[in-house]
Amino acid sequence: MNQELLRIVDGLARDKNIDREVVLEDLEAAMLSAIRKQNVTTEDITVHIDRKTGDIAATVDGKVMSIRDLGRIAAQTAKQVMIQRIREAERGSIYEEYLDRRGQIVTGRTTRWEGGSLIVDLGRTEAILPRGEQIPGESHMPEERIRALILDVREQPSAVKIILSRTHPDFIRALFDLEVPEVAEKIIEIKAMAREAGYRTKVAVNSLDAKVDAVGACVGIRGSRIKNIVDELGGEKIDIVRWNDSSKILIGNSLKPAEVAEIALCFELGRATVVVTEDQLSLAIGKRGQNVRLAARLTNWDVDILTPAEFNAGLDLLEKSLREVEGVDSTTVDRVIAMGMVNVLDVEEVGPEPLVNELSLDRALARLIVVRCAEAAKEAAAARQAAEKLKKAESRSPAGEKAGSTGGEKTESPAGEKAESPADETQGQQPGENDVTGDEAGQTDEATSPAAEPQGQQPDENDVTGDEAGQGDEATSPPAAETPEAETKARTEDEAAGA
Repeated sequence: MNQELLRIVDGLARDKNIDREVVLEDLEAAMLSAIRKQNVTTEDITVHIDRKTGDIAATVDGKVMSIRDLGRIAAQTAKQVMIQRIREAERGSIYEEYLDRRGQIVTGRTTRWEGGSLIVDLGRTEAILPRGEQIPGESHMPEERIRALILDVREQPSAVKIILSRTHPDFIRALFDLEVPEVAEKIIEIKAMAREAGYRTKVAVNSLDAKVDAVGACVGIRGSRIKNIVDELGGEKIDIVRWNDSSKILIGNSLKPAEVAEIALCFELGRATVVVTEDQLSLAIGKRGQNVRLAARLTNWDVDILTPAEFNAGLDLLEKSLREVEGVDSTTVDRVIAMGMVNVLDVEEVGPEPLVNELSLDRALARLIVVRCAEAAKEAAAARQAAEKLKKAESRSPAGEKAGSTGGEKTESPAGEKAESPADETQGQQPGENDVTGDEAGQTDEATSPAAEPQGQQPDENDVTGDEAGQGDEATSPPAAETPEAETKARTEDEAAGA
């Protein structure tokens, strides 16, 4: 019986990863609680378990008692205390174990979803993979094997909360440790890393052994090593960048596959101006600016991508603005540009202090330079805005629309009336002039202008002639001149009016 107790204690300690002594102490505490439950008024109670034989010795007020004499209620109390103490010890063991493994990769089995978070069974306990730490676009099914990074371990009253991550940059670093032996052995060092989970990652590597190629070792034979990492990440692109202590070379390497023509560094602003040709501009910027954004995070430089035309235009404006300041010569201009300030905005942002400290310029002159560059920047911005507004206005106007209408085109008067042509109307014409006859306007009887047409005619009849509409002569002749009798009557009325 006593040896069986020791075997149970050893098995429990092994399964729960708890120290054997802790289990024995918890068992003694449970028995002590059970005896006190039965002897409420007694204070002097002791329980001891022999670590070698497993014998249990219990005393109450100095008198030896048998544990077998305890009743059912006392035994139930001992059971509850034992379970509680064992759980607390197990929780402490889990916390210490995974706290030491923080930053390492663990393999688990997906069990269920809870409010967007994925619950992963790690064996001894469960961990949480929050939605924000999941790679965008990935989907996981129950009972699926998954690998993730232990991001954080928190001890709570009821359980240990383990937070996993698959989006953290250290997850990539841990995968390289698993797949590339040179990285695990510290022969190849990962100097920097920038990641946009699910899309692209840039890793800068450096070899501590001159005989080992850092990029080639990480890629592997026919890309076998990097392929395993990409497959684990669900197809995420990984760029291996060769590290260099020179910031210019490192920035050029980080912008691969684009070829860089020139790089200017401004240490005061932490800005790198990169010049690339037109055909390399899209490669350097990347899809939605992803390539240049990751390069900036990898190198810790604010990277600006410019074409040669834009770069030269900025330099020309800077040189022109500097030369307009009294006391600035060619040497000062060259020294300002050598500091990495390649446009007037850089000079305005830097301020006068670097010009005074680095170039030993007079403070008043440095202030004048900054003020002039600020004015030039505002002028350039205003000119650019005006050009953009003009371009938008031209793009919004309909094609072929002009300020004035040409002869023969339809025009609409402010009153909503239409005329055949502006040439047929006098500039000072009043709305009632359409009611007079051809003789009153000084025209011949054969004229077919709108002034000679009846008042009851519809506006559509004035819009086009019969020839334009493809109609016969009946559409062009006035109704009043259709018969000789009507023409004679009209002339008689004209003579009477003239008399």
